[in-house]
Amino acid sequence: MVDIVQIDESFENWEGLLALVQEAFDYMHTRIDPPSSAIKLTADTLKSKAHEEIGYAAMIDGKLVGCLFCRQDAEDILYVGKVAVLPNLQGQGIGRAMLKAAEGVAHACGVEKLRLETRIELDNNHMRFEKWGFHKVAEKSHPGFDRVTYIQMEKPIRPV
Repeated sequence: MVDIVQIDESFENWEGLLALVQEAFDYMHTRIDPPSSAIKLTADTLKSKAHEEIGYAAMIDGKLVGCLFCRQDAEDILYVGKVAVLPNLQGQGIGRAMLKAAEGVAHACGVEKLRLETRIELDNNHMRFEKWGFHKVAEKSHPGFDRVTYIQMEKPIRPV
């Protein structure tokens, strides 16, 4: 059974969190351009991220298996990023469980939708996010690129 816990001041496994994100994002390095910002992460930058955003860790039997970070981006939007699940555990509901935690944050903040970004090349991510209730709302380009490099997807949040 997966436990979703908030990454707060009591969290200490920053190196483990970094290893998790790196392992979960590793497959995309040969598929996307520009490179993922995940390659620039350090344990210290993750710790800073956790102080600036709301982070969640997925745990199974005390082992870190997933993470997600979110922040309010606009009055009606909660941005969800760095959604990561260990590759050998993907497809088992861990990401969906973390997303439910983010939806709880959205309700608490009074926002109407979740937003995330995924690289244009990562069709498998697009399909997974669609299964979770997201739909494409925009195609965007990173600075310096004259082609679409990522898409924005949103999920409406129903009032509780």
